[in-house]
Amino acid sequence: MLFSWLKNYRRRRLLAKPFPADWSAHLNNVAAYPLLTADEQNCLRDDLRVFVAEKNWEGCGGLTMTDQIKVTIAAQACLLLLGMEHDYFSRVLSVLVYPSAYRVPDREGLIDERGHGILGQAWYRGPVILAWDAVVAESRDFTSGRNLVLHEFAHQLDFLDGLANGTPPLKNREQQAKWHGIMTAEYDKLVRDSQKGKATVLDSYGAADPPEFFAVATECFFTQPAPMQRRHPLLFQVLREYYGQDPAQRMIRMAQ
Repeated sequence: MLFSWLKNYRRRRLLAKPFPADWSAHLNNVAAYPLLTADEQNCLRDDLRVFVAEKNWEGCGGLTMTDQIKVTIAAQACLLLLGMEHDYFSRVLSVLVYPSAYRVPDREGLIDERGHGILGQAWYRGPVILAWDAVVAESRDFTSGRNLVLHEFAHQLDFLDGLANGTPPLKNREQQAKWHGIMTAEYDKLVRDSQKGKATVLDSYGAADPPEFFAVATECFFTQPAPMQRRHPLLFQVLREYYGQDPAQRMIRMAQ
């Protein structure tokens, strides 16, 4: 109880201060930011400040950690939270950032230098690890269908019930039944289409397993909402209900 009170007190003190002026410039890296309403932008700025303050940020592989890196990552992670109750990804204590794709040792502690490396990882009750060059490129081009930060933090939402199964905590049994039916059908369809080499709106990486499907679907929902809504209306609907957001309407407002 005391810890919770102290945490909330610190958050209130933080948010009572003005948003750092130089951080506004860093938000230029986030192409999704202008798509938000004024209220959503205010909420995102508050959320990302708490997120930045409460995480341990570490530059790896020679990368020097900067506010630009923190704000760019935090803004995208907190975009996922705009329409839901949350605690700022409190189980993610650290964000580790490499300059670019990195390699990890195998079980014997050896590194395969021939590999292309890894762009990101999300660990259960552990850190999120990201490659900065991919983060910033995808953040500035928010229509590519891919977004590393959204992908890895979708995994963290999936972990909230203690399971990595592509199903985050849901509100009730009705939502659970709807989610299971739609997500299973859409996942099976992506697997079939990928095996046939058929072009898909969803990245074929989502056919790897249900957790990856949820993360890939999240990327597509936020970065390719109109194509997803046209070709996968039920999937779009179930994600809209879960995230409490409608990215397709944002795109329409921007075009008007």
